[in-house]
Amino acid sequence: MTNTPNQYMARAIQLAKKGLYTTQPNPRVGCVIVKNNQVIGEGWHQKAGEPHAEVFALREAGEQAKGATAYVTLEPCSHQGKTPPCADALINAGVVNVVVAMQDPNPLVAGKGLQKLIDAGIAVESGLMEAESRLLNPGFIKRMSQGLPYVRVKLAMSLDGRTAMASGESVWITGEAARADVQKLRARSSAILTGSGTLLMDDPSLNVRLTASDIGGDIEPHQPLRVIFDSQLKTPLDAKTLDLAGDVTILSCCNDNNYPQNNVNVVKLPADGEHVNLQAALKYLAQQQINEVHVEAGSVLCGALLAAQLVDELVIYMAPHLMGDSGKGLFHLPGLDAMSQRVALEIADIRPIAKDWRITATPKY
Repeated sequence: MTNTPNQYMARAIQLAKKGLYTTQPNPRVGCVIVKNNQVIGEGWHQKAGEPHAEVFALREAGEQAKGATAYVTLEPCSHQGKTPPCADALINAGVVNVVVAMQDPNPLVAGKGLQKLIDAGIAVESGLMEAESRLLNPGFIKRMSQGLPYVRVKLAMSLDGRTAMASGESVWITGEAARADVQKLRARSSAILTGSGTLLMDDPSLNVRLTASDIGGDIEPHQPLRVIFDSQLKTPLDAKTLDLAGDVTILSCCNDNNYPQNNVNVVKLPADGEHVNLQAALKYLAQQQINEVHVEAGSVLCGALLAAQLVDELVIYMAPHLMGDSGKGLFHLPGLDAMSQRVALEIADIRPIAKDWRITATPKY
């Protein structure tokens, strides 16, 4: 039975997903090389600084790559970065057809890789399963096209929409399976962000507690940058997150760095009233090659991000219990007085996570 081009590209997308937790700040990319209706090479980008997907696939194909067709989820790069250009590797291997799912939004590439292949006499097709390929790299695409990271807000609530008791107590709303699921959301992110209020109340670790086996591979998931919005530098010196492995950035309206830890960086940004300007903060993170921001914060910061139309995705875990009408809500959104002012959501997915439910939604601004 002969496979179709869509099936080969679907396999390339499947391979790219293997890099979901390890490629930051690079995009997740997969490649399949086919000759005489047989797959002769497969590869995926595993980690920044290491070979790209095309190189691994070409290594597996060897001499058979001459005269073959390559299916790649993202346009092969044409510039010298930490690794040589993948377009050159395909040309030198003698590949005669290249099918890509989407053009690279990186201005350093953006069509140049495809043009290099065309100039070398290779037949090029672009756009096969583009929508599916774009889902691999929402943060990379947004950072390259808009200069902002993709912002995913994670919240946990009771069935009656409460995130904490009136006292602020919130540990634990959801069950163990939901909390393990959140670890994967953290691991796929470039940065984990919280506010000073949540830090002072809960003293969270904000790190990834997964191993390579937990994500089904041989490569340890990377530790995202831990980011604290702390306009007045209230973060205590003994905060748990400051003493863990990995880097911490505190975004503030002050520039005093009294933190003795070498991994803590205090960055002064423009203020918006008494708080850090959210747009400026996210632009700064994008400049640090942050693709996806995972937000675990209280109702005030989450509400401010939503009101500023800076949230791309909501992931809400709903637990099967009630916390009463004196508990705290999901978002602090002052000024919503009429039904016409509601924030509309498009539900992308609802599924059970053990006894809890996970709702994935997109704000429709």
